Amino acid sequence: MSDGIDVRIEILEGDITTLAVDAIVNAANEGLTPGGGVSGAIHRAAGRGLAVECRKVAPCPTGEARITAGHDLPARHVIHVVGPVWHGGVLGEAKLLESCYANALALAAEHGIRSVAFPAISTGIFGFPLGPATEIAVASVRASLARHAAIQRVIFCTFGGEATEAYR
Repeated sequence: MSDGIDVRIEILEGDITTLAVDAIVNAANEGLTPGGGVSGAIHRAAGRGLAVECRKVAPCPTGEARITAGHDLPARHVIHVVGPVWHGGVLGEAKLLESCYANALALAAEHGIRSVAFPAISTGIFGFPLGPATEIAVASVRASLARHAAIQRVIFCTFGGEATEAYR
């Protein structure tokens, strides 16, 4: 794109908990409690303080975002979003997933965050198909970056070759 948005987006296969960015995004549950998958990994890496702080900002309805400190993570902040559980696409899952990305970046901009790393929200245990989820993620991030010029870097941090290829 000639507007410079795509140069602000990158794909990185790796462990989101190791990234030294302003914020990483947690694919959370509504209670913001430690769970499995990426959420469990983030909570383990961040230490006990993250769960304590999450109790203060929970609940977080599907599609919305909350922010906490990064605690023991290299990232200064964690932005928690609750992605939709896949029910075949008939319950507005696409719109809710789009909202996760848009609301996370709006919250990032509000807090002066310039670099953000996202996992593939809802594609694990929540069952959202990877291909459509990736298309929604990229489109939502591009639209949000057009509104939030201060955000300079968005990383789609993938886990495994299939997700990496889907983002490419």
